[in-house]
Amino acid sequence: MTIAEAIQKAAETLSARNIPDARLDAELLLRHALGKDRAWLLVHMQDRLDAGVRRSFEQSIERRKLREPLQYIIGTQEFWGLPFRVTPDVLIPRPETEFVVEAALTAVSGNSTPVIVDLCTGSGCIAISLAKELPRARIFATDQSDRAVPVAQENARLNGVANRIRFLEGDLFGPLEELDLLGRIDCIATNPPYVRSGDLSTLQPEVRDFEPAMALFAGPEGTEIAERIIHKTPGYLKSGGSFIMEMGIGQTAALGKIIEDTHKFGPISIMKDLAGIERVIISHKK
Repeated sequence: MTIAEAIQKAAETLSARNIPDARLDAELLLRHALGKDRAWLLVHMQDRLDAGVRRSFEQSIERRKLREPLQYIIGTQEFWGLPFRVTPDVLIPRPETEFVVEAALTAVSGNSTPVIVDLCTGSGCIAISLAKELPRARIFATDQSDRAVPVAQENARLNGVANRIRFLEGDLFGPLEELDLLGRIDCIATNPPYVRSGDLSTLQPEVRDFEPAMALFAGPEGTEIAERIIHKTPGYLKSGGSFIMEMGIGQTAALGKIIEDTHKFGPISIMKDLAGIERVIISHKK
C-alpha cells in the first residue's frame, strides 16, 4: 500500500464515522506515524508504506474512529505559536484562549516586571505563553488537578521557561494564601471551567468522552467557579490591577453583574473571538 492509498483508505474510514476534516486527520496521523512533515509527505505519496508504520497508523485511526481527539493521539497541540504536550489529564488548548494571553499582555504593557497569576492553568498554555513574551515577569499558576500540574511543568521545560513560573497544586487561590501576594498582583488571567453540567449531552464526543470533566464543568449555571474567582480576586490585585477571564457563550450579562455587585471593579470590557462570540471579560480593580 502506498502512502496516498493509506491516506485515502483512512479518510474514507473516518468519513464513514462522520468525523469532520477526515482527510486532514488521516494525513496528520500518518505524518505523526512517519515522523515527517507535510512537504516530505507530498513528495513521497507513491512510496510504499513500511509495515511497522502502517500498523501504528492503523492503530491511531482506530482511536480516532472512536472520536478520541486528534491532539491526544498525537500528544501535542500548538498554542501561541508554541508546542504543548497534551494528555487526557488536561484540556486541549483552544485558539480562543489566545485572546486571554493577548489581553493580559495589553494589561501589563509598560510594566517590565509584572506579577501575574494564571488560575486553572491546565496545560500551562496561558502562563507559559506569557512567560515567553515577558521575560522579567513573576508568574504563578495553579490547578486543582494533581495530574495537570506535572503536564504544565513539562510544557514549561519544553518551552524554556520552567525557571520563571511557579506551578502550585490546589483549588484556585488556595495555594497562594501563604505566599504574601495579597494586594500585590498586577494581572489575574484565567480560563476556568464554564460549561453547565446540564449541557453534557450537547457536547461533541471528543469533548464529552475524553477531555477532563474537572476542566469543563462549573455547575448548573456554568458560572459557579467564575463567581468564586471574582469574589476572591480583589483581595489579590493591586489597585488598578487587571482581571481577565475566558467565559462561555451567553455568560457576559451574568458575569458582568457579578463583577459589578462586588463594587470593587471598574467597568467591564469584552473581547470577541474570531467567530464574533463574546469570549473574554476584562475589568480592573478600583
